[in-house]
Amino acid sequence: MAVVKAKKNLGQHFLTDLKIAKKIVESLQSNCSNVLEIGPGMGVLTQFLFQEPSFKTTAIDVDRESIAYLQDKYEDLSDQIIYGDFLSYDVSLLYASEPFAVIGNFPYNISSQILFKVLDHKNQVPEVVGMFQKEVAERLASPPGSKAYGILSVLLQAYYKIEYLFTVHENVFNPPPKVKSAVIRLTRNSVEELACDEKLFKKIIKATFNNRRKMLRNTLKPFLTRDGFEHHFLTQRPEQLSVADFVELTNAIVQFQNK
Repeated sequence: MAVVKAKKNLGQHFLTDLKIAKKIVESLQSNCSNVLEIGPGMGVLTQFLFQEPSFKTTAIDVDRESIAYLQDKYEDLSDQIIYGDFLSYDVSLLYASEPFAVIGNFPYNISSQILFKVLDHKNQVPEVVGMFQKEVAERLASPPGSKAYGILSVLLQAYYKIEYLFTVHENVFNPPPKVKSAVIRLTRNSVEELACDEKLFKKIIKATFNNRRKMLRNTLKPFLTRDGFEHHFLTQRPEQLSVADFVELTNAIVQFQNK
């Protein structure tokens, strides 16, 4: 097993078990040849990605030492190893309008932000395979009705099928995290656009889940400029609604406001 340097300031714990690293890479199932690895560190996943002839892998990391190490190790592929912050990086510089899959052992403290950026490029990203804190992974894959179901669950499930693949224990990381981790796979579904006002859809989801203990009758008041709105979802809480339910609710609010 390879021991790698820890970047505690990034909230990242580095995988040291090569069998698990290989299993993560093998979890990529789409036919997309462009693969973007986020946060490669010392390259425990990168080595298997570069060995796969059907992939053109690009690795991006904010740590200069990691980038220097990888560029030295893979001198012939150094142009595919980039210093940069994925959250602010213009991915069109790499892929223009081409599709690209995303993979990584994501730093825990920015994993949700990574997924929000994936959503910004959802029509280019057919698949994501990533390691997350176990609780976050469970939340993303949770169905309606679950206590773990939340904002990102709905927003991602609107456009992706989410599969919880396997749990990863603490002892295969350096440094060992205080929590278990898990690998999930997101596979793009056929929805190009939601059948509603997508901006309002997102606002409603965020507002209702930020007050998830309240019934929707109370949390939807900011979206209603007058009284009289009635709907069968008003006595429910947000975790009880599916993506399709939120689409229906969004359309009902728009129709009410336009009367």
